[in-house]
Amino acid sequence: MKAIRFTLSGKNAFFKKPEVNSYYYFSYGQIHKVALLGIFGAILGYGGYAQKKWTVPKKGQGLAEEYPEFYEKLKELKISVVPENQGGYIQKKVQIFNNSVGYASEEQGGNLIVKEQWLENPIWDIYIMLDCEEAEKIASALENKQCIFIPYLGKNDHPADISNVKILKLEETKCNGDAISSMFSKKDGEIEFPEDDEDETEWFKYEEKLPIALNAYTNLYEYDTFCYTNFPVIIKNNIVYKDENRKLIFN
Repeated sequence: MKAIRFTLSGKNAFFKKPEVNSYYYFSYGQIHKVALLGIFGAILGYGGYAQKKWTVPKKGQGLAEEYPEFYEKLKELKISVVPENQGGYIQKKVQIFNNSVGYASEEQGGNLIVKEQWLENPIWDIYIMLDCEEAEKIASALENKQCIFIPYLGKNDHPADISNVKILKLEETKCNGDAISSMFSKKDGEIEFPEDDEDETEWFKYEEKLPIALNAYTNLYEYDTFCYTNFPVIIKNNIVYKDENRKLIFN
């Protein structure tokens, strides 16, 4: 199976959590699939939420199944994410700044004080399975360093740096007690915690609930719990692929 691999990084990133926005805007700790599809949509020039002409349901009618163009075209992509920050943890810092455009706030003077949680120096290796036309389009654009819109890491304040683009072949393999290099859904397998740590390995386990899809009716996030660890893992409910010394899970 062919895939494309590239390194995605930036000085900062901000993948907004929609649940809390009264005092601070919080970020997910890792890039998620919907955000990645947004980056690929920008590269290919597909429309986003603002460009979508949403259907207004008439009285007595239910909501229609609708997506923004980038998601409609790219939602079937199979993607694997390998965090390159140590232990999968990306440092965060709250940034405070002023938004002084006239429509930003109803306060006197029109100045809104914004407090956002930014990820600092994030870096990932991203794999895309080349098993459909849209994946091939992205691969061609990445190889030729072309994009229609500038890709960014969650917000246009944070431009994305894409490097080390490579087409490669992956082999199917098994994982019955080996480490997985990528993030994987918690329901895909089981982590084996060693009873004795004779080699004094510095074990780590990162876990976070991340967006995996958009709801067809509301376009709100749908979630899954993802893990990243160097503990041995037994994968039961997904296919494992091998890239040199890496074992990967695609979602």
